[in-house]
Amino acid sequence: MPPAQTTTIHPLLDLRHVGRSRTIVATPASELVDRLGRPLRDLRISVTDRCNFRCNYCMPKEVFGKDYPYLPHASLLTFEEIARIAGLFVAQGVRKLRLTGGEPLLRRNLEALVAQLALLKTVDGETPDLTLTTNGSLLTRKAAALKDAGLRRVTVSLDGLDDAVFRRMNDVDFPVADVLHGIDAALHAGLGPVKVNMVVKRGTNDDQVLPMARHFRGTGVVLRFIEYMDVGSTNGWRMDEVLPSSELLARLRAELPLVAIPAATPGETAQRWAYADASGRPDASQGEIGFISSVTEAFCGDCNRARLSTDGRLFLCLFARDGHDLRGLLRDGGTDDELASAIAGIWQDRADRYSELRADLPPERAEAPGARRVEMSFIGG
Repeated sequence: MPPAQTTTIHPLLDLRHVGRSRTIVATPASELVDRLGRPLRDLRISVTDRCNFRCNYCMPKEVFGKDYPYLPHASLLTFEEIARIAGLFVAQGVRKLRLTGGEPLLRRNLEALVAQLALLKTVDGETPDLTLTTNGSLLTRKAAALKDAGLRRVTVSLDGLDDAVFRRMNDVDFPVADVLHGIDAALHAGLGPVKVNMVVKRGTNDDQVLPMARHFRGTGVVLRFIEYMDVGSTNGWRMDEVLPSSELLARLRAELPLVAIPAATPGETAQRWAYADASGRPDASQGEIGFISSVTEAFCGDCNRARLSTDGRLFLCLFARDGHDLRGLLRDGGTDDELASAIAGIWQDRADRYSELRADLPPERAEAPGARRVEMSFIGG
């Protein structure tokens, strides 16, 4: 008997009447902001709750086994529903759309969704920054089609170069060479700059940090190190397995010349460092690395991201427990104005800042599992 699963424990907030009772609709002249003054700029869209990897920090095999009750197909948002909802977000200030999962390339004909989203225009008349996060396992065969459909960039999750370490991390014996081939295919297709995200766990794969930096230096790939996070409730997270970004940076700077560079966009999650030339200035030919430090250096203060789950729930924080049911309103015949008003009302009532609150707790309380939270595999990273 499998343990209780995420998809059945989170109450849905019924929004079927929200649009009828609110009249808040944002326009370019009236920026949509939450209760802490944060604008809505980034929408992460999960297109599947399935993945072909079983990384223990995300979908551990002992929980997500062969009997795990994945969502039935009818519960998933269709591509047309996703495009409609995404269009309403873009009309209210969103400038970046990221497709995630699970593993998004497992969703059949994903290029068709990409093509629909590529037709959208922001309030500034521009095409949204359309990106995708993947484990890279299917990228070799999909990269060119995704680019042709209108995808701009990809981010690939890769937790080490050593094949034994990588196979142990993904827990399905998948070879690292195939992911590296996928990265090469993305570069060849023009899906750049390609970003590679490495989740670092102390004592598990931290010996791969320097090899990863050496490998991707000068390749055009942006490498980002992510602190192991307490997302969801099934990964057995412990604070002593977190390797702080400050310690990683010290390791890297002991061998590699690095210089801090400013954020590229407001609300960017990564602290950026460039490889320096002989004069100590950033060397564009050598590229850069980044650190995402959501455990030790919370960045809730300028978080501008919302997440749409596979079954059409809107989550306002990666560490959230509850989602707002947009699918119900949509399938109940809600108009665009009603859906837009619901979205605006949800965002304007947002005050989430989990990471900042956790940072104020003593270590023994920060490690406590607390209330059950949505799994990363359900809403994407």
